[in-house]
Amino acid sequence: MELVYLSRADVESLGMTMAEVLDAVDQGFAAKGRGETEMPPKPGVHTRPDCFIHAMPAYVREPEVAGLKWVSGYPPNVAKGLPYISGLLVLNDCETGIPLAVMDCAWVTAMRTGASAGISAKYLARPQSSAAAIIGCGVQARTSLMALVETLPELRDVHCYDLFPQATRSFVDQMSALFPHLRFSLHDAAASAARSADVVVTAIPIVVHPEPDLDAGDLRSGGLAVSLDYDSAWTSAAMKECDKFCSDDIGQLLSTKEHGVYFGGIPEAIHADLGELAARLKPGRETEDERIFSMNMGIAVDDMVTARVLYQRALESGAGVRLPL
Repeated sequence: MELVYLSRADVESLGMTMAEVLDAVDQGFAAKGRGETEMPPKPGVHTRPDCFIHAMPAYVREPEVAGLKWVSGYPPNVAKGLPYISGLLVLNDCETGIPLAVMDCAWVTAMRTGASAGISAKYLARPQSSAAAIIGCGVQARTSLMALVETLPELRDVHCYDLFPQATRSFVDQMSALFPHLRFSLHDAAASAARSADVVVTAIPIVVHPEPDLDAGDLRSGGLAVSLDYDSAWTSAAMKECDKFCSDDIGQLLSTKEHGVYFGGIPEAIHADLGELAARLKPGRETEDERIFSMNMGIAVDDMVTARVLYQRALESGAGVRLPL
């Protein structure tokens, strides 16, 4: 018996586009909405303040895939020249349980996280949304914009803010080269960027005492807020003023809330998770002026459906290294 090992370079070489990741993730959410997945809330250990190492298992019945992602997020790594997110993803044969592949999970995590923002926009943004705000201009900001370009055909303006101005400038330089049809504006405050946009994506490090705080009124009427950073960027008042509050997984959201660190200020009423929207079990946006919030924590279903495509391509192309079990 042998398994396939895929390094970060191997994963990137397989050429999976954001459009393909969006399609896989949308199918995964729909399967979740239909009750065709198994995904317990992720357990974790925390070796340093504001740092985590999470175990994220999931099984998806169709298209069938099962596995585990072991992923860490360490905000202090950036100052050390190390990646904030790192880890490995293991795929198992659903018939026998035997490991099939081990791959770097950083690319998968970045792409499926950005894709979740795109899926939120697909079901919850106004279709004619033309302006987006990106708060926190790191890796997940880049993939989120890639996904928004795919799901918002009218997108033209991107308002950007990061606590570190050089990060904002680097983001604009890279993404304007990738998307020359977009107009980029640099802001010196998160609130001014958010108030200029139809869709606001926040992707700052997940910390207990974050900066900035986006408050009530910072999301315009008819706007969509997508949080990829737990409740690090938004105040309780901002979340509670929204007409609909959604999540990528309500069970995981409430389980995390029980620990008493995050999500203490979220609304009591949760409209739907993205699986219910993708499966057409609940409505998404219903009016032009609704303010809607989507709390996307990142779920293992998204990881597995993305990794399944990568594994199949690796088998077809011979990419990676075959290792004996």
